[in-house]
Amino acid sequence: MAFSLLALASCGKAPQRETPWIVDRFDDIKVIRYEVPGFAELPLEEKKLVYYLAEAAKCGRDILFDQNCAVNLPVRRTLEVVYENYAGDRTTEEWKALEKYLKKVWFANGIHHHYSNDKFTPEFSEVFLLEAIESIPEEKFGELNALREAVCVAIFDPKAYPTRLNQRDGDDLLLTSYSNYYHGVRQAEAEKFYADMAAAAGNDPEPISYGLNSQLVKDEKGRIYERTWKIGGMYSPAIERIVYWLEKAQEVAAEPQKSTIAALVEYYKTGDLKRFDDYNIRWVKDTVSNVDFVNGFIEDYGDPLGRKASWEANVNFMDKAACHRTEVISENAQWFEDNSPVAPEYKKAKVKGVSAKVITVAMLGGDCYPATPIGINLPNADWIRKEYGSKSVTIDNITYAYDKAAHGNGFDEEFVLRAEDRERMDQYGKLADDLHTDLHECLGHGSGQLAPGVKGGELKSYGSTLEEARADLFGLYYLGDPKMVELGLVPSFDVAKAGYAHYIMNGLMTQLARIEPGKNVEESHMRNRKLIAEWCYERGKEDNVIEWVEENGKTYVVVNDFEKLRALFGEMLREVQRIKSEGDYEAGRALVEQYAVAVDPALHQEVRERYYALGIEPYGGFVNPEYEVVEKDGEIVDVKVVYPANYVEQMLDYSKNYSFLPNVN
Repeated sequence: MAFSLLALASCGKAPQRETPWIVDRFDDIKVIRYEVPGFAELPLEEKKLVYYLAEAAKCGRDILFDQNCAVNLPVRRTLEVVYENYAGDRTTEEWKALEKYLKKVWFANGIHHHYSNDKFTPEFSEVFLLEAIESIPEEKFGELNALREAVCVAIFDPKAYPTRLNQRDGDDLLLTSYSNYYHGVRQAEAEKFYADMAAAAGNDPEPISYGLNSQLVKDEKGRIYERTWKIGGMYSPAIERIVYWLEKAQEVAAEPQKSTIAALVEYYKTGDLKRFDDYNIRWVKDTVSNVDFVNGFIEDYGDPLGRKASWEANVNFMDKAACHRTEVISENAQWFEDNSPVAPEYKKAKVKGVSAKVITVAMLGGDCYPATPIGINLPNADWIRKEYGSKSVTIDNITYAYDKAAHGNGFDEEFVLRAEDRERMDQYGKLADDLHTDLHECLGHGSGQLAPGVKGGELKSYGSTLEEARADLFGLYYLGDPKMVELGLVPSFDVAKAGYAHYIMNGLMTQLARIEPGKNVEESHMRNRKLIAEWCYERGKEDNVIEWVEENGKTYVVVNDFEKLRALFGEMLREVQRIKSEGDYEAGRALVEQYAVAVDPALHQEVRERYYALGIEPYGGFVNPEYEVVEKDGEIVDVKVVYPANYVEQMLDYSKNYSFLPNVN
């Protein structure tokens, strides 16, 4: 997806402790509830469609846990048995530490932090865990008894599975990453495997996404092969349940969505990536269905080679009252493309099929849950974007929930030096965030084109960071364009000033609060923001466009010239688009390594001290609503939405009712 995290990053605006939107707090995380306004007014068939698609969205949860690391399911399930059956003292510090650890595992879909990718450090002892396990009858653990040692190693040995995703330049990224996308395969072997596969296909104008839906494995004889994620293949028990609910959804869907769902089902049954392309084409061409969804192996951020996709799901319907701004943007897509600062040969002569809308999300699943993007742009295949266009959404009820959960914490007063910047952020901050997300998703990811012969995977491990930078720069550049005023989307350049001041502050400073001491920046979206902010600071030094200011012993960053900063966004967009269009790996690598990775330790320490002194949790995620069917004479006559407010109960319910995979896959 290619999603924007501008508004997520702005959630340094931590909520007051009494806010009813927050349902749980632990470690560096707040868990928020979101509402689904408008659901009760949907026609019955659309309510049923949401219900069936929501059930499908919950059935792939185990897939993501296993994709993130091969030990995640045994660890989660062992701790859940302990949590539900331990009869000892639950007021001790060690018990509280175990409970917090389990909450973190649920939130991250595994034993590694959902953003930093580092393995969690337990604050309870192995002795305590083993004593707790021994106090519970063996039959409660079943097959987990045989995996007890592996579970303890995974939790307590710091050398075991230290990081889910390593992107350090010069390392063998597969041997040093512990996601479950590759087994026994070295980086060079994997790259050759897929390069040979692509070469065998020749100069295919419609290339499949090689390796998107499989684990790459080397057997004891040295043979490398794929274990495809499909019915009858890897993850079959979970995929069978997903397909069951998709077929129920197909029964109540109208055309063209009925055929779109059928194409997705066929892909799940065969694992054929040509069928996945067929589904994507049908999906992107369907701009009339009110209820929409994402379901499948979609994003490759978790693969160090940018090839394997994590499983995710999202169910939504249109927020028709809020769609005006995205409709205006998409209607003017050709103007934005024509007036982009990128080189003419890398612009699309004809922008096709750009559709954008504001949505109300009804269910989050897989890699969209509990933490979720606030915007989506799909499909990811460049040739489909070029020939058929893309579909973009901004998730309004999620940004609304973040906004409601984020008031009165003193963040702006602590980090924003100038009163005029604070005033603009207060007045225009949410509008700037929303419009930047719209531009990022609706046009940024769909803009530009590849040079002849470039297939799109040449940037390898740097591809995700550079793609996010490209979309962010597109949004930042146009946020300050006079065209935005002309179109009636903003009242003045002050909206851009609010967005620019926050973006630069976040990229250079405040996002560092999310990084553990001694660590560099690893996550692609954080790298993207740092890359843009650092590059613009360096390029604007002579004109003092961005300035570091020391005042009262504290460090601040301020933007002195917003017009020149916008020009720098345009210059950088031109270069990043060139890198992508030409597949210039070395230039992309140099850009990311120079500006996006290294952290100044003194600044890092200062930001963390100031940030955490405010009592702020830097990460947020959600509990899902639940849907209850109302039946009469065996027929569904209504579907009701209810809002659970207990994070632990929802996670245990999902583990009990939507867990279909064995412990080891």
